[in-house]
Amino acid sequence: MRKIAILGSTGSIGTQTLEVVRENGDIRVEALSAGRNIELLEKQIREFRPKTAAVADEALAKDLAIRVADTGTRVLSGKEGLLETAVSRKADLLVTAIVGMIGIEPTMAAIQAGKNIALANKETLVCAGHLIMPLAEERGVKILPVDSEHSAIFQCLKGNRKNRIANLWITASGGPFRKMGMAKLKKVTPEDALKHPNWSMGAKITIDSSTMVNKGLEVMEAHWLFGVDYDRIKVVVQPQSIIHSMVEYEDGAVLAQMGTPDMKLPIQYALYYPKRRALPGPRLDFTAMRSIELAAPDEKKFPALPLAYAAGRRGGSMPTVFNAANELAVAAFLKRKTGYLDIVRMISEAMEQHEKNGVLSEPDVESILRIQADTERFMEERFHLGVRA
Repeated sequence: MRKIAILGSTGSIGTQTLEVVRENGDIRVEALSAGRNIELLEKQIREFRPKTAAVADEALAKDLAIRVADTGTRVLSGKEGLLETAVSRKADLLVTAIVGMIGIEPTMAAIQAGKNIALANKETLVCAGHLIMPLAEERGVKILPVDSEHSAIFQCLKGNRKNRIANLWITASGGPFRKMGMAKLKKVTPEDALKHPNWSMGAKITIDSSTMVNKGLEVMEAHWLFGVDYDRIKVVVQPQSIIHSMVEYEDGAVLAQMGTPDMKLPIQYALYYPKRRALPGPRLDFTAMRSIELAAPDEKKFPALPLAYAAGRRGGSMPTVFNAANELAVAAFLKRKTGYLDIVRMISEAMEQHEKNGVLSEPDVESILRIQADTERFMEERFHLGVRA
């Protein structure tokens, strides 16, 4: 029986992971962690009976411990609890469904402990890919992508690793504002941006999808996951989200992974890799499909994408600045403290400031976290956001 631990069990990916566990019935959940949603975490504890559960806030952890005292689950808190969840002794796979750079250290701890990683935390590779991938290779650990796009590429590479890749094609839905003019974009509200046309995701990633920041993060993640340089990682808009991504080989053959937009498919593939399992849900009806639309992304309307390429090519500590600035800008937008088009402008200014201060070529974890804090401080002082904890 496969045994897993989940970081971020109450979020979108975490809850869908537990749906897959529930539907299959042959995976043991050893440990769970969550941020502040102890009501849902209590329900998960009662259903899946993990040995340990961790909560970010100490006071909430004490409350949860009282609530689940009858279950035998040990409740932990803070960074220490997160790390203990990540290295849960009997778990052989860690699902990193937590959002933000807080996922870097527990992921590295799990790799050190020899756990395979089902990776849904983009920041881990965006900010620390130069540390994560060599460490995984050294420890003989598999990094199994959970993002639909990276899972698609991973599946298309299976059995073809010895063949030269011409390009990776990462597909994007284009988000809810693909056909919207710039004048209307200036007036976009959080409610508008949270209406993704195809996928059901958390608030932050949904905003990132609408700005195409998310696609830029995926480009940086693909660079590290698959060892492909940025000139050979392309983005193409595919509004129906039928093609999840493609691999183009040097002979011109293109392999695509297709399916309905359902995150449980890549989640389940990572949990059971290399085996496939039956998955309930709708299937593509090719007889009803009249066309699959493809288009180049509009980089003038969505400048976050070329900005992400610039951050990735600059490398070192610059992707950390890109990511940290976006996190704060999105938080400010969701709290109506800034406008929609200001998100990318803020990221650009933060990157320019970091370039002046000096980009670190090989930052360690301590430096990455320091640069994150420095970027947040710059953002607060420069734009008076009032969202930093």
